[in-house]
Amino acid sequence: MDTFVTFTILGLVLGSVYAIAASGLVLTYNTSGIFNFAHGAQAMLGAFVYWQLSVGWGLPTPIALVVVLGIFGPLMGLGLYFLIMRGLRDTAEVTKIVVTVSIMLGMLFLSQWFWHAEEPRTLPMFFGDDSKFTVLGATVHVHELLCLIAAAAIAVGLRLLFTRTRMGTTMRGVVDDPDLLRLSGHNPERIAGFSWALSSMLAVLAGILVTPISGGTLEANLLTLLVIDAFAAAMFGRLRSIPRTFVGALVLGLAGTYLLGYAPTSWTWSSNLRVSLPMIALFVVLIVLPQDRLRGAAVRTRERYHVPSVRKAVGWAVALVVIVFLIRQLMVESAVTTLTIGVCFAIVALSLTLLTGYAGEMNLAPLSFGAIATIIVFHFGITGSGLAQRLTLVGVVLGVIVAALVGGLVALPALRLRGLYLALATMAFGVFLSNMVLRDTTEHELFGVKFSIFTGGTLVIPPLQVGPLDLADPTAFLMTATVLFAILGVGVIALRNSGYGRRLTAMKDSPAASAMLGQNLVRLKLSVFVLSAGIAGLGGVLMSSALGSVSGESFTIVISLSLLMLTVVAGIGYVSGAFFGGVMAGVGFSIIMVSFNNLAKTQPDLEGLFLLLGNLAAVSPALIGIGVGHNPSGTVHQVVEGYRKLRDARPVLVGGAAVVAVAYVLALTGILDNWWFATITIVTVFALPVVGEMLMPTAVLGEEEAARRRPVDPERVGVDEPYSAETIARVDRELGLPPLPVRTSDEATAQAPESTPEKELTAHV
Repeated sequence: MDTFVTFTILGLVLGSVYAIAASGLVLTYNTSGIFNFAHGAQAMLGAFVYWQLSVGWGLPTPIALVVVLGIFGPLMGLGLYFLIMRGLRDTAEVTKIVVTVSIMLGMLFLSQWFWHAEEPRTLPMFFGDDSKFTVLGATVHVHELLCLIAAAAIAVGLRLLFTRTRMGTTMRGVVDDPDLLRLSGHNPERIAGFSWALSSMLAVLAGILVTPISGGTLEANLLTLLVIDAFAAAMFGRLRSIPRTFVGALVLGLAGTYLLGYAPTSWTWSSNLRVSLPMIALFVVLIVLPQDRLRGAAVRTRERYHVPSVRKAVGWAVALVVIVFLIRQLMVESAVTTLTIGVCFAIVALSLTLLTGYAGEMNLAPLSFGAIATIIVFHFGITGSGLAQRLTLVGVVLGVIVAALVGGLVALPALRLRGLYLALATMAFGVFLSNMVLRDTTEHELFGVKFSIFTGGTLVIPPLQVGPLDLADPTAFLMTATVLFAILGVGVIALRNSGYGRRLTAMKDSPAASAMLGQNLVRLKLSVFVLSAGIAGLGGVLMSSALGSVSGESFTIVISLSLLMLTVVAGIGYVSGAFFGGVMAGVGFSIIMVSFNNLAKTQPDLEGLFLLLGNLAAVSPALIGIGVGHNPSGTVHQVVEGYRKLRDARPVLVGGAAVVAVAYVLALTGILDNWWFATITIVTVFALPVVGEMLMPTAVLGEEEAARRRPVDPERVGVDEPYSAETIARVDRELGLPPLPVRTSDEATAQAPESTPEKELTAHV
C-alpha cells in the first residue's frame, strides 16, 4: 500500500508540472495559431536564471521567484511575440515551426554559453529536501505539495479566465478573426502579447518546479526535452481545452510512475519505455483524435519557389561536381572527411525538399530514418574483419529499403494527419526511436538467436566498397557522395516536373480540390513518405560511414530539428537549398566555432574576442532561423532572384567569375590562404547583384525602374528631364514638400484643358 501511495503521489506531482507547462502551450496556440516548440527551452532558461539568482548570487528565494516569474518570464514572452511571432502571419506551417525551433536552439546555445555544461549545478526543493511529511505511509515533500497546489490553482484560474471574463473571450477570438475583434474595439496584438507573457511565466514555473523532482541537476538538453513531454498533455485537450489538458497531464504522470514501480524485473527495457511513454501517448492521441476537415481552397502564403527544368538541373549537377572537385584540391585530408559529412547531411536534407518543399508534408525527424538504415547495415551489410571491414552494396540497399518501409509504416497511421499534427507525430516517432531503440544496448534472445539492437552503444560503420571503388579513400568518398547527391537532386527535380510532381503540388495547395479531381491522397502521401525515408536512409548510412562510428547522440531530435531549420533557411523548395542547408548543418558552423577556439588558444592576447566570436557562431544558426519569417522562401530564392536580374548584365557576371577564378588560382598556388579564398568567394556571390545594380542599373532593373531610382536634381528638371507626374512627385520628395492633393475624376476632367505639368509644378513650388 505504501508503494502504491508513493508512486501515486509522485505521478500526480509530475503530472501537475506537465499540466502547468502544457497550459502555456494551449494559451499561445489559441491566441496566435503558433505551436511553440521553444516552450521547453523557455522553461530551461527560466530555471537557469532562477538558479543564478538564488544559488549563484545568493538572493532570497522569494525575491528570486518574483524576479523570474514576475519580470523575466513575462518579458521573455512579450519579446518573443512582438519581435518575432506576430511577423509570421501568412507563412506556411513549416515556417512557423522552424522559427520556434530556431528559438529553442538559440536558447539552448545561449544557456551553454553563459552556464558551461562542465560545471555541475543543482536546484534544491523549496524549503529544503528535509521539509516533508507522511501521508498514508508515503513521504511527501513540501515542494511536491506546492506543485499540486500550483497546478490546481492554475487550472481553476485559467478555466475562469477563459469562461467567465471578457479577456478570455477576446483571447479566443484573436486567432479566429483578429479583424472582427479589432472592429469591436479590442487590440488583438495586445491580447496575444498578454497570452504569450502568461504562457512564458507558466513555462518558467514548470522548469523551476520540475528540476528538483527529476533529480535537481540542471542540464540544458535534458530539461528542454523533459518539458517537451508536456506536448502530449496539450494534445489531450487538442490545444483548446484546459481541463482536458490537465487530465491528460495527470494520466501521463501516473502512467510513468506506475510503470516504473510495477514493471516486471525481467523487462530490461522498462526504464527506456518509461522515458518514451509521453511520446507514445502523443502519437496515439494524434491518431485517435478527430482531425480538421480538408480545406477547400488554396491558402496563399508568402513562400515562392522556382523549379528549374531537367536540362538546367543536369547542367547545375555537373557544375556542382566540378566545383566540389576543384575545392578538394585546396583542402587537407582531414578537411575532406569533414566536407564529406556535410554532403551526406545534404542527402538527408534532400528528403525534406521532396517531402516538405514539394508535397507540403512534415517530418521533424529525418535522421531517425538514417539511424534505422545504419542499424540494418551494421547487422547485415558488413563483410571482412578488422581494418579490412567494408560495407557491401547489398547491405546499403537493404538498409535503404528497410528505412523506406519504416517510413511507410510510420506514415500509414499518420496519413490522416496534416500540418502541425503530422509534424508532432513525426517528432514523437523520432524521440521514441532515440529513447527506446538507440538506447537498447542489452542482449536479447529470440528463437534461440542472441542479438542486440544498438550493440555496445556505439556502431562502427566501415566505408563502402563496390568493385574497384573503395570509399576508404577520402577523395573517392567525397566525390561519390557529391555525385550521388547530384543524381538524386536531378531525379527529385524530374519527379517534380512530372505528372506525379504536379499531383503532389496540387495536394500541397488544396487537398480538398485535389481529392475532388480524383486524386488518391492516401496513395500520394504514402508514396512520397516512402521515397523521402529511403533518401534519408541513404544519407544516414553514408554519414555514419564518413564518421566511422556513431552513437545514439548522432541521431537525436535536436540534430534533426537543426537540419530542418537550416534547410528551410536556405530554401526547402530548392535542391540547392538542401545542399547548402545540409552542409551548414553537418559541418559549416562547427568548423567556424572550432576555428575561433583554435585562434583563441594560439593568440592569448585576443582570447576573449575569439571566444566571443565562437559563441556568436554557435548562436548564429538560431538567429538566422528566427529571421526566416521575413524571408520565408529562403536564402537561395533571394540569391536566385538577384541573379535573374543579371541576365542582361553579362560584364558583371564575367567580372565576378574572373574574381573567383583569380582567387582560386592564388589559393591553389599557396599565395592566398584558403579562408581568404572562401571569404572572397562568398562575398562575391552575395554582392554581385548589388554591384550589378550600381554599375549597370538599366540592364539590371530596366529603364523605368532605373529612372525611378535615379536621384533627381531639381534645377535640371525641364532642361535635361521632361515634366511628368512622376517627375513632379520625385521633385516634391527631394525638396521635402507635401504631395499634391489627390483630385477626383470630375475635378481632373474640368481642369484638364487649362492644366499642364508645367503649370502644376510652378504653382506647387
